[in-house]
Parts: sequence; structure tokens; C-alpha cells
Amino acid sequence: MLKFRSGLSLAARLEHLNNSKMTISRASFSSIPIIDVSPLIKMRSNPKCSDQDDLKAKKVVKEIDDACRKVGFFYVQGHGVPFEMMDLIRKLGHDFFTLSTEEKHTIKMTQASGWRGYQTLGENVTKGISDMHEAIDFFCDYDAEFPRFLHEDHPLSGRNLWPISPAAFQPVYKQYLTIMQDLGKTIMEAIGLALVGSRDAFEGSRAGNPFWLLRVIGYPPMEQKVTEVGWCLLTLVNQDDGIRALQVKNEDGDWIWADPIPGTFVVNIGDMLKVWSNGEYMPTVHRVLNDGSKYRVSVPYFYEPNFDAVVEPLDVCKKRAEGISKFAPVVYGDHLTNKILNNFK
Repeated sequence: MLKFRSGLSLAARLEHLNNSKMTISRASFSSIPIIDVSPLIKMRSNPKCSDQDDLKAKKVVKEIDDACRKVGFFYVQGHGVPFEMMDLIRKLGHDFFTLSTEEKHTIKMTQASGWRGYQTLGENVTKGISDMHEAIDFFCDYDAEFPRFLHEDHPLSGRNLWPISPAAFQPVYKQYLTIMQDLGKTIMEAIGLALVGSRDAFEGSRAGNPFWLLRVIGYPPMEQKVTEVGWCLLTLVNQDDGIRALQVKNEDGDWIWADPIPGTFVVNIGDMLKVWSNGEYMPTVHRVLNDGSKYRVSVPYFYEPNFDAVVEPLDVCKKRAEGISKFAPVVYGDHLTNKILNNFK
């Protein structure tokens, strides 16, 4: 957990920011900010921080808050995930997608697997349009820790289907999932500080036992422009270096390239954070356009609320909106289930 020095805390020093949130407008952006989160990583690992460390962490929290308000996307660097592991994750994805159709179909996604596993080109649907990518979907296994999963007839009850080849796929990805959950938690602690002055704002019944999803997506070279808006809480994207494909739409309707920056993740916020923030944070329309000559792999990790969390505007965010709740409560697990069940042909 992030811990700060006694005395004037980071939360207290952010109070003036929290009291003036509604004055920040979402002007059109022309680039995506790059944020070094190493001060947050340092403070999680070393609670006895210096005043200088505390000031650096405060600056990062402010940068994340600004990015969520003004862009909805940002890069993170200094995150502590080994670059070699990021590269290996994508390489293993490439290796899997080069297998024969027969081999890939050994982990074919079905209703019986709880919609986990491999999906073929065009099987995933966005806004009624077939997505020209293939993918493997992983998410939390059927587990008694997730009370909404206690009934085996729940549409998402099931176990992840892991490829036999490449042999390193399962152990490497399982290690990666643990690391990514820690990173997601660190960023959400910063968002909690920014929104309500508490790093624990999303602990407990909100996201203290976070659900997760991970997709390994393969995009063959072709022109397709299908737009979407983040439907989750927080997404961290590990994308192939050297292949320009991801675009983000600004307020003027211009498409801004989210070019790969080696060693970074592209982070975007989704609908769940929109609701919790009462619209102070809004997800941004984006799309993938892989019209070059290379096969592209992207591995988004989705850090989510508790499966049974009731997501509704936070009290402090409603207060800044004169007590108005701009969004109705939604149960995250129901939201996710509806999304998945309407996502495939």
C-alpha cells in the first residue's frame, strides 16, 4: 500500500485540487501524455519516504488526474514491469497465432468454457461489426471467491484454456498477471487520491478483490475502422513496438496516434470509472487501424471492480455536482456478462 509521511499528507495537499475538480474542462488534445509512475512504485515498496519522494508522488497523482480528465488515455513508464517480460508476452502471442488452425482450436472458446479461449478472425463483434482480429481471452476462473460465480450455470463460470504450445505460455502469462494486478492497483490508488483524497477509495466492496480480464489479440494487416469506448475500469495495453495502429479521438473529432513507445503501457479509463467519478472522468473513443504490412499483437490487461460491486457515483463526486447523480448504479458483473454475451457471433 502507498504510505506517506506524517504531518501534511499527500491527501491533504491534494484537498485544494479535489475542491476544484469541476473547473477543469476537457479541451481538445493533440498528444497523449507520458507519465513516469516510478515515484508511486517506490513509495509502495518503501513506506519510509522522504519529503522529496512525497512531492514526486503528488506530482504523479496530479498528472494522472489531468490525463483522466483531459484525454482519457496516457502512457505509463517507470512501472517496474521488466521490458524483457513485456517483449516475451507479445512474442508468445505471435508464436501462438502462427500455429495451425487445428492447433489453435484445441483451446477454442465455447459457452462451456465460460467464453474463455481462442476466437477466430471475425468472431468478436463490436457495434454489430465483425472485428478482423483473432484472440485468446482469459479472465478470472470459476472460483468461490467470486460470490456471483457460486452457481455453475452462470454464463461466465468456467476455467481458462491455456495453450500447450508454446510451452512457456502459461507460466509466463500467470507471472505477468500477478505483476499487472499490482500495477493496476497502484494506478487506482493514485486515482483514489486524485478523486477523493484517499488511496483506499476503491478498496473493500468496490475493487478490493478485483476481477480481471486479459486478451491476447492478433491483427493481420488490413484496413478496418471499428470504433469503441472503454467499457471497463482501467485498461493497460502492451502493444507491439514499431507498428502504428492505435488511434484516439479528440474533442475536435481528429484521430491522434497512440504510437508504440518501447517499455510503456498505454492506459485508458472506461465506463466504470466514468460512473464512480460521476462523469468527471470520461472514456475516450478509440480504434485500431492496422493497415501496414506487419501482423500486430496487442495484449490489453483489464483491471476491474469486484465482480459483485455496485458501481455508483462516489459521494464526494456527487457533492461537486451539487448533489446530482449523473448515472444510475450498475452491478459490474452484470455489466460485464451482458457485454460478453453480446460480443460474439
